[in-house]
Amino acid sequence: MAVSEGKLIPPGFFLPAAERYDLMGDIDRWVIENAFSSFFEFSERKHDEGVSNGYVYLAINLSGNSIGDPSLLGYIHQKLRDHNIPPQNISFEITETAAIANLANATHFIKEMRAIGCHFALDDFGSGLSSFAYLKNLPVDYLKIDGSFVKDIVTDPVDHAMVDAINKIGQVMGIRTIAEYVENEDIFYTLRDIGVDFAQGFGIGKPEPIFDEDRYHGQMEL
Repeated sequence: MAVSEGKLIPPGFFLPAAERYDLMGDIDRWVIENAFSSFFEFSERKHDEGVSNGYVYLAINLSGNSIGDPSLLGYIHQKLRDHNIPPQNISFEITETAAIANLANATHFIKEMRAIGCHFALDDFGSGLSSFAYLKNLPVDYLKIDGSFVKDIVTDPVDHAMVDAINKIGQVMGIRTIAEYVENEDIFYTLRDIGVDFAQGFGIGKPEPIFDEDRYHGQMEL
């Protein structure tokens, strides 16, 4: 999300232009710098709300362009040192389609970051005609189940079966699962019955500035 004139702007409004003009790398670095510089303010706030520091995470989306940028690893290492951020409190997210398109680069990037303690999530899983085979070589910590399968899970038996299959594969491989697009309690409880680990969506909390409001919503354990 971006902010203009005090209002939140959905990513879909500006990311296509950023991709067209090759600005995604700059945006990713801006997000990393600002997220890292705000980490301890965020951590202290969550601690005041009774959340242990060990459970405070920042999840940062990265573009496919950045995954293929060999200088980004050094940039992240430097920013972690500059801000004294514990790597285990940072989780990066890349989309399934970006990972497949840059499989060798994505695998190298993930292994390098996980080696120092960062976590990784594979976002929008299922949207790219997934093959579970590549997961054997892509060492991620989380699978984020694409919302197109989740939103009709209560009424569509095929979507229910897809989510169940992705969740079971994740469990066998030791990868935790996150369901996107959780819009209501019926979806939430269906996912909990299946055994999905986390839920994310407007039914949990809408996007909002982290530090300008009285509460922070993002992801809920099921």
